[in-house]
Amino acid sequence: MGEMDGKTVLITGATNGIGKVTALELAKKGATVVIVGRNPAKTSETVAEIKAQSGNPNVESIVADLSSMAEVRKVADAFKAKHTRLDVLINNAGAMYARRQATEDGIELTWAVNHLAPFLLTTLLLDRLKEGAPARIVTTASAAHQGARIPFEDLNAERSYRGFERYGQTKLANILFTRELARRLEGTGVSATCFHPGLVATGFNRNNGLLMDLGMTMLRPVARSPEKGAETLVWLATSPEAASVNGGYYFDKRYVLPSAEAQNMDTARRLWEVSEAQCASPRPKAETQ
Repeated sequence: MGEMDGKTVLITGATNGIGKVTALELAKKGATVVIVGRNPAKTSETVAEIKAQSGNPNVESIVADLSSMAEVRKVADAFKAKHTRLDVLINNAGAMYARRQATEDGIELTWAVNHLAPFLLTTLLLDRLKEGAPARIVTTASAAHQGARIPFEDLNAERSYRGFERYGQTKLANILFTRELARRLEGTGVSATCFHPGLVATGFNRNNGLLMDLGMTMLRPVARSPEKGAETLVWLATSPEAASVNGGYYFDKRYVLPSAEAQNMDTARRLWEVSEAQCASPRPKAETQ
């Protein structure tokens, strides 16, 4: 018997890197694993690999582009149509873009993928999580949040855009979201945590041109493996020790304090409110790229 037998997990960003490793580990532990991927062929291939390597036939997929709020809603609807319970939701999908781009909803792309997608997907699935409590929500954040602040005065990065700075803002948003979510979930049996995986050797940030690709290649000798980067994620999703933690930010299975800005609950509540508004009424794409 596996320690996750009978449990259902939904994980985004699971076709490579720490997400793929985590999906495999949870499948090995007996969970029904539903992965979300953008590329149909790659997603199908990942499902087949995980089934073969884990010996677990209960691995499924949902194909969606998480930059689209309509597609995020499609993921929630597809999951609910097939599954009556959700034990672990893992918000792992993320990206960084050197050049500012807008989604079909008129939202800056990094913000849409890294923050609004997990925000919306989580809120849409809260009923399933509560019904199956105890349940867990784990979100991949980053130490890149250090020094960042939420630009409420320019939330869509129309006045200023720098790729890594914007990435840091979204990772700060992940932590603030986790803290406010944990506050709202008190007493429900559902916990929310986030973590920093460390510098991991994956395909991350290789979509931003030759120079950035070269930089990531040069970092590979000092980067940790996807297996090492996934350790804390798997631990937060499965371990009895992590079952009672709520609202924390972790690195290498240890609770660590994020930046002072990431601990500001007034900012967390304000971010929640503006995020709800963005998800409820996305603007049509009518701006220059």
